[in-house]
Amino acid sequence: MFRHQGKSRTLKHNLQIATVLSFVAGIVNVTGFLALQQLTTNVTGHFALFIYDVSNLEFWRGTVYFLYIFSFFFGSFLSSFLIELFRENKKWNVYVLPTTIESLVLLSIGLLSNVVDITYPDVIACLLLFAMGLQNSYVTKISNTIVRTTHLTGLFTDLGIEISQLLFPKSHPNREKLKSTIKLRIYIISFFFAGGLAGGFFYSKIDLKLNTLVFAAVVLLLSLLFDDFRYSLIRAKRKYRQK
Repeated sequence: MFRHQGKSRTLKHNLQIATVLSFVAGIVNVTGFLALQQLTTNVTGHFALFIYDVSNLEFWRGTVYFLYIFSFFFGSFLSSFLIELFRENKKWNVYVLPTTIESLVLLSIGLLSNVVDITYPDVIACLLLFAMGLQNSYVTKISNTIVRTTHLTGLFTDLGIEISQLLFPKSHPNREKLKSTIKLRIYIISFFFAGGLAGGFFYSKIDLKLNTLVFAAVVLLLSLLFDDFRYSLIRAKRKYRQK
């Protein structure tokens, strides 16, 4: 699910990566909000608050929201930069590096919260937004802009449009493709919701607090390792058959 691109990429690959990454994003979304009282998977609300503070000449408060926005942007930029930098090396899975960086950020925040008091919550929020910028960028590139997992506004918009198109078969005859796209949207929304439930449960009920992010990082790393293992296994089988 992390390797196939272009024509070789199928709905199954997109469903697999959508379930994992939207689940992780749901965990980060709820954990960040409960711990910091800030949205940590998208910047739409932060942009509105940034404009509000600047319009009221409260530049220092506005700077904080600008840093939130920039952190998400920089994560997206860095992810894409690393992918383009190593794309020519066919032996590498170019998505390993941004995925690993995201996992390390989540792990570091979770583990450090056990030994260091959260004196600067804005720094934690920036790091989480950076991690989500990384994720949103590489999943967008992997799926050729089909899958986005860190925010739901556009997803609900697209889902509403596509469901309405089902009611007009003459105008939209390619119903199988339309149904596949709707299925993908529903998967992303459902697993984002499931991740949010898991995040809330581990944060509040189990009282893991920011250690909940460790769970999200483990899910991400395990999916990456499993995908790499499956790829290696498939290659080994092909070599064996050729012999």
